[in-house]
Amino acid sequence: MKIIVSGGGTGGHIYPALTLIDAIKNKRPDAEFLYVGTEKGLEADIVPKAGINFVALKMEGGLERRFTPKNIFRAADAMWSVKRAADIVKNFQPSAVVGTGGYVCGPILLAASLMKVPTLIQEQNAVAGVTNKILSKFVDKIAVGTRDALKNFPREKTIYTGNPIRREVLAAKKSDGLREFNFTDELPVVLISGGSRGARSINDAMIEILKSAAEKKSAQFLHVTGKGEFDSVTKKLSGLDAPNVKIVPYLYNMPTALAMADLAIFRAGATGLAELTARGVPAILIPYPFAAENHQEFNARSLVEAGAARMILNKDLNAQILSATLDELLSSPEKLKSMAQASLSLGKPNAADEIADLILKLI
Repeated sequence: MKIIVSGGGTGGHIYPALTLIDAIKNKRPDAEFLYVGTEKGLEADIVPKAGINFVALKMEGGLERRFTPKNIFRAADAMWSVKRAADIVKNFQPSAVVGTGGYVCGPILLAASLMKVPTLIQEQNAVAGVTNKILSKFVDKIAVGTRDALKNFPREKTIYTGNPIRREVLAAKKSDGLREFNFTDELPVVLISGGSRGARSINDAMIEILKSAAEKKSAQFLHVTGKGEFDSVTKKLSGLDAPNVKIVPYLYNMPTALAMADLAIFRAGATGLAELTARGVPAILIPYPFAAENHQEFNARSLVEAGAARMILNKDLNAQILSATLDELLSSPEKLKSMAQASLSLGKPNAADEIADLILKLI
């Protein structure tokens, strides 16, 4: 059995793809995979390191969501890319082709569909991306990460599965996290992360909060700044030395941190929200305001409406508003417990297995 998997540009497309590969391998150890990405995307570095065969499809970029002269050239490039993608499909002869988003998926999924190879796309966000909207007319199955996304696609081929969750996220234990970060189980733990690159607005809003936390010592904070923001944050917090406040540039073991978190302050990317809900972690969400089609705000609203999260728009974010929301939730254990239960009710911990079964059934 051979399967082509494609997803590129950001970790939000790549890591779900890698999770699906692992899920299929567990069911079919004989499966052989080829990952199709771009030369410039993160996948060109991440996928080969994961030990998966990788081939780059040369493309200039994705289509913009409005008409521009650049779109004319990119559309022409995309058509040539379908020919190159067809050669990849012909040479590898896959049993199925799977896409998890990003413009690189377009040519390879379209070529496979036209060549009558079974195809599936996985849409993580509440608002569908341009590539997946186009591909939905051609592919055999569509797996969506949120119920809100169902309305974006043909009903007869669309299934709500949730987003794939890394096995490490589900396996991590709270005690391991507390031990790793030298925290106590007697105080609540707040995990702050603006994504792998960090979020300046969140980092700035946290400065005074962390200074106050170091004095009060009523909660514990693990703040992930992003590598590019770390020096700036630590400089502003120069001299702060408190066992209940940990500041790191990047977390290589996010599953362990999630396992010990009682509350999270996050952006609203689909993968992060899937992991939060799988663990039942209540959250204060600050959606990235420049996400395509403002999809992060729509992602966040689904959690807010379920009672699993609070949302602060990036334009409204400041230390006072964030501090007030934090104080309100941390001073009400019952409220946090209720939000945690609501979060857990939204979680789809078996999403990867369910999507893997769909793929195998197509084959």
